[in-house]
Amino acid sequence: MSTIRNNNLSRGVDWLVIWLYAILVSIGILSIFMVEYKPGTDWIQSFLGGKTNYSKQLIFAIFCLMLATFILLADSKLFTTFANLLYAFGIMLMLATFVIGKDIKGSKSWIPLGGGFNLQPAELCKIFTALALAKFLSRQETDFSKPRSQIIATAIVLLPALISRLQHETGLALVYLCFFIAMYREGLPSIFLIVGLSFGVLVVATLVVDKNTLAIVLTVIAALFVYFLRRLIKRDKKILVIIASLWFVCVGIQRFAVPYIFNNVFECYQSQRIYMAFGKDYDCSQNKSAKNEKTNVKAYKPDDYNVRQSKIAIGSGGLLGKGFLKGTQTRGKYVPEQHTDFIFTSFGEAFGLAGSVSFLGVYLLLLFRIIRIAERQRSTFSRVYAYSVASIIFFHITVNICMTIGLFPSIGIALPLVSYGGSSLLTFSVLIFILVRLDADRQMVLR
Repeated sequence: MSTIRNNNLSRGVDWLVIWLYAILVSIGILSIFMVEYKPGTDWIQSFLGGKTNYSKQLIFAIFCLMLATFILLADSKLFTTFANLLYAFGIMLMLATFVIGKDIKGSKSWIPLGGGFNLQPAELCKIFTALALAKFLSRQETDFSKPRSQIIATAIVLLPALISRLQHETGLALVYLCFFIAMYREGLPSIFLIVGLSFGVLVVATLVVDKNTLAIVLTVIAALFVYFLRRLIKRDKKILVIIASLWFVCVGIQRFAVPYIFNNVFECYQSQRIYMAFGKDYDCSQNKSAKNEKTNVKAYKPDDYNVRQSKIAIGSGGLLGKGFLKGTQTRGKYVPEQHTDFIFTSFGEAFGLAGSVSFLGVYLLLLFRIIRIAERQRSTFSRVYAYSVASIIFFHITVNICMTIGLFPSIGIALPLVSYGGSSLLTFSVLIFILVRLDADRQMVLR
């Protein structure tokens, strides 16, 4: 029976996803090696020593490989059975960081494990949230067209996001918003995405355009709607009330909500990075967190050093790159965090535009493959989970690459399977291999 089960499993496994996973993990270790290797060092010994970041990443990869094997051999029903319990465990683990957490770079979101290793529960909770959301939406009694079900699904997603924000992990909190893509696939009304995107556009407009000018623009837009819909308004006065209400809300957001968020919700450096992305300066003297610090907030200036050095490094790679271990910017350690958030710079400088496009092509192929896997599932649970995985990976890739080239504020988002970090690699490995395991049993209907 065991032999038959293993043979069926090997036939059901999507090996293309596993090969793409292996390629990306290898690229990550290679990229970390390129920025940290010192000439004259015995590279074999340095890999086996476990003291460098690339040797630690190799250890993480081996551990993830063993865990992946365990996942592939497990019964897929375990993931549906324990989905809610794992979600509750993840939330408790995140809350535990407020008591036993370790403060790293102003964020108390890490639990020390000893031996220099730390665990970030907010990363792991992405797995548990994907499972819990899939579990809820796959229940027979869940009618996702009803507001009650939509509110519960939203709460499942936003609870860990809220805790992440309280841990000062704004970047990780934003990742949880990508679950709305999976919810949209399952029937979430388009109005939610329209409102969300409209809010984002309004925030950007508030940062870029003078507040009085923007208020006038919003008023003109509202007046134009009233003019072109005047005949309908004569028949139904509710339309005029809706237009006036939307105008009032938009102006209120622009005048009060956005300034409040940047001055009271975000940290000073976070507000600065967002303003900097749009070519603006942020006055830290208005920020609540900066006022609480014993520093001269007026003298604190926006620091775009990371992004500038990242763009220099990527641009210096040219078409074909400078070659393996020949990058001057990354090898010279001019780019901060170049083994974590800005890992793409090392690859871009070494292999140029051609190598970067090929590298992103691997990601694109992985995303398309995951979406194809999602659409061939008979189980709602497996389909929702697959779309959650695709959404998380897509969000991380998009934001991270845009960060490195200055198109998005630097918010500490890792590049999937490539950036250094045990918690990040573990999270994406488990996400992907649970998906592969569920797909191997795609003829089953899991609830």
